[in-house]
Amino acid sequence: MPPAKSGIADYSAALVEPLAKYTELTIFEKPGTAEGMGLYQIGNNGFHAYVYEEALRRPGVVVLHESNLHHLITDLTICRQDWDAYVRECEFDGGAAALAFAERVRRLEVGPDYEGVPMLKRILGASRGVIVHSEAVANDVRAAGYTGPLAKIPHGAWLPEMGDRMGFRARLGLSESTPLIGVFGFLKPYKRIAESLRAFKRLIRVRPDARLVLVGEPHPEFPLASIIRGMGLDEHVRMLGFTPIEDFNGYIAACDVILNLRFPTVGESSGTLLRSLGMGRAVVVSNIGSFAEFPDSICLKVPVDATEEDTIYEYLNLLVSRPELAREMGARARAWVEKECNWDLCAQQYAEFLTAVEAGRPWAQPVAVPSEIQPEEPQEPEASPVVVEPEYIQSWMAETEESKKYGEIHLTRFEKTLSITPPGTENDRILEMGAYLQITPSLQSKLGYGYVRGCYYGPAGQVDQRSVTSSTGETFSCEVDLFDAEKDLFPYPDEHFSTVLCCELIEHLPSDPMHMMAEVNRILKPGGHFVLTTPNIASLRALRAILDGYHPGFFPAYIKPSKPGEEVEARHAREYTAKEIYHLLLDSGFEVALLETGEFREIPRPEDQWIYHLLDRYLLPKELRGDGIYAVGRKTGPLKKRYPAWLYEGGE
Repeated sequence: MPPAKSGIADYSAALVEPLAKYTELTIFEKPGTAEGMGLYQIGNNGFHAYVYEEALRRPGVVVLHESNLHHLITDLTICRQDWDAYVRECEFDGGAAALAFAERVRRLEVGPDYEGVPMLKRILGASRGVIVHSEAVANDVRAAGYTGPLAKIPHGAWLPEMGDRMGFRARLGLSESTPLIGVFGFLKPYKRIAESLRAFKRLIRVRPDARLVLVGEPHPEFPLASIIRGMGLDEHVRMLGFTPIEDFNGYIAACDVILNLRFPTVGESSGTLLRSLGMGRAVVVSNIGSFAEFPDSICLKVPVDATEEDTIYEYLNLLVSRPELAREMGARARAWVEKECNWDLCAQQYAEFLTAVEAGRPWAQPVAVPSEIQPEEPQEPEASPVVVEPEYIQSWMAETEESKKYGEIHLTRFEKTLSITPPGTENDRILEMGAYLQITPSLQSKLGYGYVRGCYYGPAGQVDQRSVTSSTGETFSCEVDLFDAEKDLFPYPDEHFSTVLCCELIEHLPSDPMHMMAEVNRILKPGGHFVLTTPNIASLRALRAILDGYHPGFFPAYIKPSKPGEEVEARHAREYTAKEIYHLLLDSGFEVALLETGEFREIPRPEDQWIYHLLDRYLLPKELRGDGIYAVGRKTGPLKKRYPAWLYEGGE
């Protein structure tokens, strides 16, 4: 587990949360402390020594991240000054030929890295089941004589946010248009770095502005700095060394092209590759081992033959000279890993396989179907959205000129809110927070909820009986509870409502919005829906306002009282971005069922369109730039973070 400098440590940490949803899970980092059936994450280095020894002592399911453990066995034997143990292990794994090789290693005639001695036999013989990430490793495991339960489960893919792309480019002194190529991870020779540097040197003859970064810990026996200097590439190549994961992701985001090459290979998977694909980068890989199994549509593949350097150069030149092609390939890559390699899918398959092994029954490996003919996954039928006519909504706001004018301004928002609210039944309860009774009648008459209640800011414990009559004579009444959503406990039992609406309210909360979110979670049924709308501080309008020197808020002005001493309605305390609402829902125990933006009024604003040119130039997202945020969360569990760091100073 982190902070170990191992990609498998990052993998293990990412798997914990989704796997814990499907099985009782205990993490152990010391020998002899585990209970139940062991799940052992094993890689080919000394970080995994105690994991290997524990897996032999107490057999369970082994996850092989590659099909060679020779370096690990070396750490367990030679590095402990136990040459006899190393020789015995070689003989056990490979017979007489491996024994002869081990004796040569003992005499220091060759190094202890023998392709023909993968050192798998002992761990496979002690395993109740084996998990791999690729067909390449699965074939190696079977070739080593293993006949037990075997599962091929995709390596989980990180989908990190793009982060501060231009900020990391600025660290490197680069403009938004400078072609940037990156090599990431432990910088070993087998990652074809010398070949990549030679191909890059050819590239700068046609693109002198191109730059390359090497991000990762250099191999102590690989004189990379002197190689770069000898090629005359000092001005074009930067070595950044080992970086924290936040910076690691940032530099990936800053790149246009990622090189993830290697030869030879023992079937290893690459967390860095999955991060790069998940961030929508254009990636070039070696056409070998597990990397050859990726779809051709999401990466370019380099043969490991005499044409390797030429092909690397041609691919780099193609992607740099046609950036739109690189972006399209990156978008396909992100979509593919999001669907095929998401952590929740991996965790489900883990849990199913572990259960099957524990029960001693076969596990059915999911059949891979080519993506272009893959059928749609069966889903539970969703209730069709209810269309509420604008005239009906307006009919409930015709009592005064003020309410009529307000309804005209916000009609688009009201229509959209009702369209994203899941319909109910006679047995369903719905709560509208901040109820003005503008759309509240429609929750019952059009969306079908049997019980409708409202709430509003006021002295805790008071209940108002509110009623309204439409212009057509229809009447509606409901009780509206008064309390402070940031301080008071909501006056409802646990799991009382099927749906809660929070429309144009959260932006008014000045101090503790997560109190409200915790209470909303509490009063919603499992699987219940939370509908939230709020202004978007990252809209096109807001960006234009900032660049023109004005406040970006949708409601920035102070309110002038119409009479001296008159109290005015609360102004906006904090407006949100769509990304923040996404995190708000996740931290509050919801999955995001819908996240969109749209206009509050359907009025064309061509004067804002020039902002799109800036977003294009700096490769910033153009999505979710409408004035209003519309979100629906589905409750999946309890509150996850009471004080998330993105929202609270000093938060968790």
